Amino acid sequence: MTFFNDWRIIILLCLTLGLAPFYPEPHLWGKIKWIAGGANGMEAMDWFDTLWHLLPFLLLVRLIFVKFIKK
Repeated sequence: MTFFNDWRIIILLCLTLGLAPFYPEPHLWGKIKWIAGGANGMEAMDWFDTLWHLLPFLLLVRLIFVKFIKK
């Protein structure tokens, strides 16, 4: 389980998988804007894709919680 507790790997995942593709805007940012706009036309695959791009950031929040808040 050291993979989930390694800062370098989690930050690398956030910067690559979490934000890719980068042009014209980070993919996750586009999905968040789509959801905030009412999620009109979103299908199951779009929700799964959003979760997939959000996962590294959820791992980062978990790591922050485990390292700092839980002490």
